[in-house]
Amino acid sequence: MANINLAAEGGVVNSAPGSGSHEFDAAKTRTQGQLVLRRFLRHRLAMVSLGVFVFLVLFAFVGPFIWTYDFEDVSSKSYQPMSGTHPLGTTQVGKDMLALLMRGTGYSLQIALIVAGLATAVGVVFGALAGYLRGFVDTALMRLVDLMLIIPTIAVAAIVVKGFSGSWYVVALVLASFAWMSIARITRGETLSLSQREFIEAARACGASTPRIIFKHLVPNMIGSITVNATLAIAAAVLTEAALSFLGLGVQPPDTSLGVIVLENYGQFLNRPWLFWGPFVVLVSLSLAVNFIGDGLRDAFDPRQTKVRA
Repeated sequence: MANINLAAEGGVVNSAPGSGSHEFDAAKTRTQGQLVLRRFLRHRLAMVSLGVFVFLVLFAFVGPFIWTYDFEDVSSKSYQPMSGTHPLGTTQVGKDMLALLMRGTGYSLQIALIVAGLATAVGVVFGALAGYLRGFVDTALMRLVDLMLIIPTIAVAAIVVKGFSGSWYVVALVLASFAWMSIARITRGETLSLSQREFIEAARACGASTPRIIFKHLVPNMIGSITVNATLAIAAAVLTEAALSFLGLGVQPPDTSLGVIVLENYGQFLNRPWLFWGPFVVLVSLSLAVNFIGDGLRDAFDPRQTKVRA
């Protein structure tokens, strides 16, 4: 009793002097978002990859405003070697490779971000509806997913892109239409599990509508897997677009991309290797960086993860 003092007014209980702060001091508690951020910031590989990704974004979208040459400038001599003026040399038509690489990286990033955004949005909506409504809706949507999965993506994308002139935004829309199925399946599985939880039953008992339950209660509780799958969709879109463009079935001139630049210069692999290795290294770095960021986010959102502690 001697260690407990009651305030004269209000009857507030204070800890005894020298007892120190309590283990569960409210000032030290962290929200779920803070814990996720802390785990992510402690993931060294993810941090390095995030730095690489930010650098590539700045390289693609800020670099052209700083660099001396424009990607359409053909005033330089053909096939100049690497130098202080042209760090990656020039192409056959006299374009500065560094300026062209900035432009191609920008287009590839735009395509990948559009694909990831659209595929994630469609996949989450389809998966959440199938998992929550079940029955006929679930069967119909999942059979649609199965049908889409057996269609050869690259073959159909090549035909459609060729038919619509091969603009970069057409490539993005076509790739997005084939990238949402895996996200829908993952979202459906999580929705089936979450829909049996008490907070969903409480929302139903309160008369909440289906859209409100899905977008107010279910989707926010799947934000971890949604974020991870979105990052993986970016990496997959970068590689798929590069594959199509390298085959000559993706982005078409006057637009460009990393795959187009590799296609135009792979014949110089032995004579002028810097023309090939420049875009190739950027392509691989971008894909790996996004994948490792996704790994870091997965580890951060997973409460059972023991590698990276908060």
